[in-house]
Amino acid sequence: MTNINDELFGELEYKKNFWRGEMTIKMFNVERKIILSVDAHEDADFSNIQRDAFRNFIQDMNHIMSEAEKEVYEYYSENVYEYREMLEDESQANKIAPKIDSLTGLAELVKPTELIVRRVRKNGKRRLGLLCDVSWDIEDGLGIKIEDEVVEEVGYQDIVL
Repeated sequence: MTNINDELFGELEYKKNFWRGEMTIKMFNVERKIILSVDAHEDADFSNIQRDAFRNFIQDMNHIMSEAEKEVYEYYSENVYEYREMLEDESQANKIAPKIDSLTGLAELVKPTELIVRRVRKNGKRRLGLLCDVSWDIEDGLGIKIEDEVVEEVGYQDIVL
């Protein structure tokens, strides 16, 4: 078991091709402890771009998370009726994929679980992925793709894995 204490990322343990630790994030006005995963080899040679991506996220977390919340709300609003149709009855639909009319309605439905600091690709973008458990799709969950501090896409977790 390999452990390090990185000056930026904190205490990390190498597991399943990622360096994993913890961090706190605030989403829909709820603070949660989530997993922090840094995509790197066992030598912990994190790139400057990965460090910048995480540092910028921490410094601008309120703004980035606010944008993420709006994008998740838009995604949910566009897809909620499709999710509701898949459920057996109205009471189940109201519990799993309720009709909501504000961002705060998502606080009970969307729970962030992991922030992934991705490796750098040739385009040199600072890439993060935020994974969430969601009530309406237990199997695939929700992924929020963040590049250069901008929320680029919301969808199944596959978009950030």
